[in-house]
This record gives sequence, structure tokens and C-alpha cells, in this order.
Amino acid sequence: MTTSHRLAAERLTLGYGDRVVVASLDLAVPPGAITVIVGANACGKSTLLRSMTRLLPPRAGQVVLDGRAVHRLPAKELARTLGLLPQSPVAPEGITVLDLVGRGRHPHQGVFSRWNERDDAAVAAALDATRTAELADRAVDELSGGQRQRVWIAMALAQQTDLLLLDEPTTFLDASHQIEVLDLLTDLNRTRGTTVVMVLHDLNLAARYADHLIAIADGALHAAGHPSEVLNEETVRAVFGLESLVIEDPVSGRPLMLPIGRYHSGGEGAAGAGSTEADGADGGDGH
Repeated sequence: MTTSHRLAAERLTLGYGDRVVVASLDLAVPPGAITVIVGANACGKSTLLRSMTRLLPPRAGQVVLDGRAVHRLPAKELARTLGLLPQSPVAPEGITVLDLVGRGRHPHQGVFSRWNERDDAAVAAALDATRTAELADRAVDELSGGQRQRVWIAMALAQQTDLLLLDEPTTFLDASHQIEVLDLLTDLNRTRGTTVVMVLHDLNLAARYADHLIAIADGALHAAGHPSEVLNEETVRAVFGLESLVIEDPVSGRPLMLPIGRYHSGGEGAAGAGSTEADGADGGDGH
């Protein structure tokens, strides 16, 4: 089991140029749990994650890890405790999968230490966990989008940090591989005690996998807590500007959000009048 670390934002303000993205935000990440951050596009989710790993300095306030400001911690010390998988990572041209995943071991290499059996074992375990071992000798830039995403996750796992932050880890993955990746992260949390923080777009996957759900709206904390406390019609309306029906997921017992689009709200018009053909053509996925 890993050591529990406490990660928090205190009166945190972030921005780019003249634009403030996150304003005076306070939040705490429960140690040893899976925290999922949700919110509309451009609300500050990815910006918050970048600041938590000191990639973006704060305008005001601070991110603290075990009571110490992360922007004052030595880079390697932070990297041995906290890992980040960004939204659109870029691999060096021609690098193989094995070499890329091996770079996750960099924080554990010192001036006098060399690659050892522990590093080999960490890389092998990460490749096996993400089912990318058969790709080890392939060039990363030859892989499909879904394969590349799993390789990047393998690199993050090889880093073996106590806290793992992931920005949209299911990007480019089909439904089956999305569940596979989220199950993998859950296993990592349950077996090693790794604190996982991730940004997800899919509200229902967020509710199913999160122990702690954080909803961000316009750079401010709208709600935080167990998904059963956070995900409701009011939150969906306030955070996403969407009318919805939230019911109990028959599989997980967690909240399940059903969006109500204008063609399914019972209003006037061909679809609103109950046209089977219109409803079938629409499919319900686009709302």
C-alpha cells in the first residue's frame, strides 16, 4: 500500500495572459480515493490539473502537497510522488513503446543510480496492465490513437507514484477500452492505495467510478462530495446548462444522468409529437 498524501488547492487563482480561468478556488483531494473532476469545456478542469503538477504557476494562492507548496518542491521529489498524464502528450519521433514507457522511471534515477531489476519489473508490469506488451518494439507514432493512449497510461503507471493525475485518460478509446482503462485505474487504487485524480467528460462514467466527485463551473467549485450527493438535475443544469433526469444506475447504484434534448422533451414539433421515425433517426446520443 502507498503512503497517503494530502493534495489541496488553497485560494487558488490561475490564468493565461489577461484571462483568469480559475478564481480563488479551495478544494481538497481525499487521500487513497478516486477523485473525478467534471465540468463544461473551458471551465478550468485541465488548467487546475496542470497547476497541481506545477506546470502552471498560480496567480494567487497555492497548491499544497502534505502542507508544502508544490511550486517550491524540487522537480524530481515531486515526480516521485505525483505523476501526470496530460490531455495531448507528444512522443519524440521514432521512439519505441518500450523506451517511452521506460521514461516513466526517470524520477527514480539518480546521479549515481543505474537502471536495475526494479525498473525492468515496473515497466513490464505497466505494459502488462495496459495490454501493450505486444507493442513494446513498435514505434509510438505508428500506433492507432487508442493504442497510443494506453501506452501513455503505461508510462504513467511505470512512474509508480502515490498520486496519479490524468487529464481525459479515455480520450480516443472506444467504449470497451474506456471501461478497461477505468477498471485498471480502480484496481491500482484498490490494491496499491494510489490516489487517482482524473478529468472525465462522461458524467455517467465519472459517477460510476468516482469516490469523490468535483463539479467545476466557470472556474469555481460548484459542488464536491460523493457522486450521490453531487450529481443531480440542479448540478447538471448549473454546470452544463443542460436539462436532465437523474435516476439510479441499475448496475452500479450510482446516479445516472439522462439528458433531455429539445427533441425528447415532449414539446411541439415532429419529434415532440412522438414520431417514432424521428426518435429513431435521432438516436438520443447527440444531446
